[in-house]
Amino acid sequence: MSQVVAVRALCEFTARAGDLDLRFTPAPTALEGIAGHQLVASRRGKDYETEISLSGRHEDLLVRGRADGFDPALQRLEEIKTYRGALDGVRANHRALHWAQAKVYGHLLCRERGLAQLCIALVYFNVGTQQETVLEDRFDAAELQAFFGQQCERYLAWARSEAEHRRARDAALAQLAFPFERFRAGQRELAVAVYRSTRTEEGGNCLMAQAPTGIGKTLGTIFPLLKACPGQGLDKVFFLTAKGTGHGLALQALAAVNASLARQGAACIRVLDLRARDKSCEHPDKACHGESCPLAQGFYDRLPAARRQALQQPGQADAPAVREVALAHRICPYYLMQELVRWSDVVVGDYNYYYDSSAMLHALAQAGQWRVGVLVDEAHNLPERARRMYTAQLSQFALAAARKNASGAVRKALDRLQRSWNAINREQQAAQLAYRAHEEIPAGLLAAVQRAVGAMAEENADRPMLPGDAVLDFYLEALQFMALAEQLGPHALFDVSLAPAGAGARSTPASTLCIRNVVPAPHLAPRHAAAHATVLFSGTLSPPDFYRDMLGLPEGTRWIDVPAPFQAEQLQVRIAGHISTRWRDRERSLQPIVDLVARQYARQPGNYLCFFSSFDYLQRTAERMRASHPGLPIWLQTSAMDDAGRAEFLERFAQEGRGIGFAVLGGAFSEGVDLPGRRLIGAFVATLGLPQVNPVNERMMQAMARRFGAGKGHNYTYLYPGLRKVVQAAGRVIRTEEDKGVVFLIDDRFRRAQVRALLPAWWRVE
Repeated sequence: MSQVVAVRALCEFTARAGDLDLRFTPAPTALEGIAGHQLVASRRGKDYETEISLSGRHEDLLVRGRADGFDPALQRLEEIKTYRGALDGVRANHRALHWAQAKVYGHLLCRERGLAQLCIALVYFNVGTQQETVLEDRFDAAELQAFFGQQCERYLAWARSEAEHRRARDAALAQLAFPFERFRAGQRELAVAVYRSTRTEEGGNCLMAQAPTGIGKTLGTIFPLLKACPGQGLDKVFFLTAKGTGHGLALQALAAVNASLARQGAACIRVLDLRARDKSCEHPDKACHGESCPLAQGFYDRLPAARRQALQQPGQADAPAVREVALAHRICPYYLMQELVRWSDVVVGDYNYYYDSSAMLHALAQAGQWRVGVLVDEAHNLPERARRMYTAQLSQFALAAARKNASGAVRKALDRLQRSWNAINREQQAAQLAYRAHEEIPAGLLAAVQRAVGAMAEENADRPMLPGDAVLDFYLEALQFMALAEQLGPHALFDVSLAPAGAGARSTPASTLCIRNVVPAPHLAPRHAAAHATVLFSGTLSPPDFYRDMLGLPEGTRWIDVPAPFQAEQLQVRIAGHISTRWRDRERSLQPIVDLVARQYARQPGNYLCFFSSFDYLQRTAERMRASHPGLPIWLQTSAMDDAGRAEFLERFAQEGRGIGFAVLGGAFSEGVDLPGRRLIGAFVATLGLPQVNPVNERMMQAMARRFGAGKGHNYTYLYPGLRKVVQAAGRVIRTEEDKGVVFLIDDRFRRAQVRALLPAWWRVE
């Protein structure tokens, strides 16, 4: 069976050498790169050829690509690379890759045109100065042919092994049986819907699945998507999570799949546990290049052996396993993990690896033209997470720190930005507005940011800045700001927030500039379209129109609501309608809340969770509880709680324990926490969970109303996000078909029909 590979992909696999070097260097934009290529070509003679399509075979491997240029008069093939700053900024590992690409193109050209010799040139074009640096060498055709054959042999040995793995994987998945004796109630319905969502000739198919806790959503989505891989030609499955709990559940489900395959004597699927850099870095005090970090030194020289060993181990490449292999070969575990993405069948990672503006999984899928299935766990979290991905802030205090460290042209550009910025602040101060949203970014301010970015880029290109440099920090923030400024539209706001009086002791108040995403749909829609199938699932995806609108899901996205396996008799849902938890009523609410909790505890001792809208409300209620009912055992979530503290908090919920945990709604303990049986017998939710009414949220509501209609503005901004948190928190109580418990919804607004309609259908509200 013939295999096809692009010249760049071939060389990236076979010819990278030397150190891993991730020192930041400003790269030309795509438009600057195109313009640079065109300018170089315009300087050549009239017979100069550009974008030459070339291909050639080595055994059963077809290599193809486009060479940048060929000068027939000089018999010179040119590989053009654009850059900024000093040529020394083009790292050695990149130059090795560039020479390899040029020599492969050289062989293909010699073979196509019968050339005995060829001059090969790397043309480095500085987009700032528009100067060329030409590095050239002359090669015999036989020499280039030998080089080409060597690269192809390296690639083919691996590619044949990978093709065999793919055949074995698809055969195994075609025969894969469900890992357990039977499906849980509702799990089969979910699995069938997921499988059907993949069965079409067109990509971009989306399914939203609202499925309750207890049916096994994780395995109920992973299993059918894996079963669809052979028939639909899926290269990879990405399982995306918002929190660590979902990550762990996915790995458990995939381990069950591999155990089932092993029992059948079939090939295991390769599962990669993709962890964040801060959890994988062995030397956080060192920079990512060979002169600083020993695990970056010679990274590409030792990568092939490490990659081979990692993939010879069947099944799951979790973080400890990858780390062990990486350290055995003295390379960085985090970047080995990234390399293994290319050779894995299932990748488990955070949302940002696919949906962020610089998302690695999406970029690799596009470059490799992979056919992927995407599973989005606890998808109710994606709107808010995506908002943060596409929001950028610039702080004037960060500007002040950068100005203090800057000199020359950079200092002048930052000073001009400071003056332009201060003019905005003075105008806002005169209007007595602490917060102000603008229809667009003031032209003078935007131009000043652009000039500052340009000056910092030139400075960094000539003299690369080190991590921790205030100028570099501000430059990176400004780059993100400018990228979003170019995409500013009705889906986002530009706003200015003045610092509190006295902050920084300035005569003119400092401020923060923010491009604030309101609706992430325009950013996410292309990611949905790039996947063959996307399944978004959660226990709370109601109402579906809200999630369709916010997430940019395509027309025809299907929505299913899997019935809960629970009976209404398992859960008593009571509304404490005599209490108001509105801001103005907080103080009056404290005593009624603690008395309600104490009465229920006396009636039925056991473990309870009590949720509040803020740490302040939580603390004040806890103080009142200790004063009024000192014998009642309580423990509190704190704002500075670390992993160990969270684990200790949950350990208090012993099977036969007694007491009440106070937690914040929307925090670590209101979702993704599993306390079955007697570990948790009830919950109190002392809030509707509505976001705070403030100038920012009010402007977001206005933007929502303009986009989706006046009737949806309030609901999309306040009601739906708030009630989703309530339902998630209450969902901690009933986790299995044997559990029983009680939930108290504390606020008179829970009596409203519009609010009641957003509660789970199986609840019987008293």
